[in-house]
Amino acid sequence: MDLATLIGIVLSFGLVAAAIVTGGSPLIFVNIPSVLIVVGGTIGATMVNYPLSHILGVMGVIKKTFFAGMESPAEIIEKFMDYANRARREGILSLEPLIKEIDDHFLKKGLQLTVDGLEPQTIQEILETEISYLEDRHSIGAEICSTLGAFAPAMGMIGTVIGLVQMLQTMSDPSTIGPAMAVALLTTFYGAVLANLVFNPMAGKLKTRSKEEVLLKEMVMHGILSISKGENPRIIEEKLNSFLPPRDRRQEG
Repeated sequence: MDLATLIGIVLSFGLVAAAIVTGGSPLIFVNIPSVLIVVGGTIGATMVNYPLSHILGVMGVIKKTFFAGMESPAEIIEKFMDYANRARREGILSLEPLIKEIDDHFLKKGLQLTVDGLEPQTIQEILETEISYLEDRHSIGAEICSTLGAFAPAMGMIGTVIGLVQMLQTMSDPSTIGPAMAVALLTTFYGAVLANLVFNPMAGKLKTRSKEEVLLKEMVMHGILSISKGENPRIIEEKLNSFLPPRDRRQEG
């Protein structure tokens, strides 16, 4: 679980809820018509904007805002130092038994291509294509979250207009003014909360996660290419360390 995401959600919603409770009954902020307008309208407009397959697929991408399942750069460098030393001592084919134990599809594919004897340039082209399509998939997920964040306040404004029209139509009956005004104000509130506490922060986190994952994939690709070229393990370590800030670089032991 990503602690920053969890703490951020608890903190933001907790403070909003605390402000509501201290100001009176929280039930006055519950309005079913407002929920239907904002939630239903936002989801519906987004479904019009994107193919259904993209909408359904985004759920898997959104999980990355809560779960950080990526290896650390230090672990990747450690792996490649082991692969490089093994390949240097016993030959490139000695890596083949290790491929079955690897869970990372990208690393597994790259090492398999290397063991199969493909030219480094061909391996690079294949892996760069993989990275490119990975970025495309992630960008779609972040884009959908941003779209949800844009539609939610817009639907809130639509609800506000609906509530104001209802209120103006029934000004002669004071008992109807309160419910109509509640719809007018609460839809704006719901839209603002969803956009600024949920959808837009998720879009930002997905963009950050995508950059981090692409960086790790590029590290893996350069490590694989270096092994396929038969480079010295020390040179490989220096190449992979160059992806990291100085304080995080693996020190020679």
